[in-house]
Amino acid sequence: MSHSTPPDVNRDIARIDPELVARAAQFPSSILADVAGRRGALSSRIAPLAPTMRLAGPALTVEVRPGDNLMIHAAMALAKPGDVLVIDGKGDESCALMGEIMVSQCMAIGIAGIVVYGAVRDTEAIRALGFPMYAIGANPNGPSKLVPGRINWPVSVGGVTVQPGDLVVADGDGVVVVEPVKVPAVLKLAQKKLADETARLEGIRSGAQLRPTWLDAALRKAGVLTEGETL
Repeated sequence: MSHSTPPDVNRDIARIDPELVARAAQFPSSILADVAGRRGALSSRIAPLAPTMRLAGPALTVEVRPGDNLMIHAAMALAKPGDVLVIDGKGDESCALMGEIMVSQCMAIGIAGIVVYGAVRDTEAIRALGFPMYAIGANPNGPSKLVPGRINWPVSVGGVTVQPGDLVVADGDGVVVVEPVKVPAVLKLAQKKLADETARLEGIRSGAQLRPTWLDAALRKAGVLTEGETL
């Protein structure tokens, strides 16, 4: 009796509406992370090669064995314009999984950016290209291209589970991931939070509001102040 197993390469995924991606790209990652419940933010080890880099798009997930990039090449062959490659490289820093040649190919395909839980190389060239690349470090060693992995399966990247098609938004603060079903609500909350923070900053700069309105109540709740007491 034969048993079938799911394929290691899932060619088709549900991608989030590009209009929602465009709206999400307008918000800082910090705003989105806060209104998403302070979850979905990847480890700060995963950082942009340049602080001005930004990206937004649906996740095309890739799992590789440490030091091998065979499946990244396969994922690039399947990627569509606007996708973000999210690569679980197991946090390995012994060699680079990608460099200038692969990034140039990604740019030609129209890939929106790359998040690598691993190392990369040719960092000066990638910065000059201006392509959004997030990684945990750099290493001049090249990878092998021998070991199978998986494409468009759930991956664990920087302490967060990323599903194929999840919304990925990143900027100088780092990377945040939001489940597609939550995106419309998160964007609505993000708009309100951004407006509230903008008003708060204006109050600080004008001198009209030099401390948070919620501070005394929070201190009472924490037991620092008694009922009716203020700072």
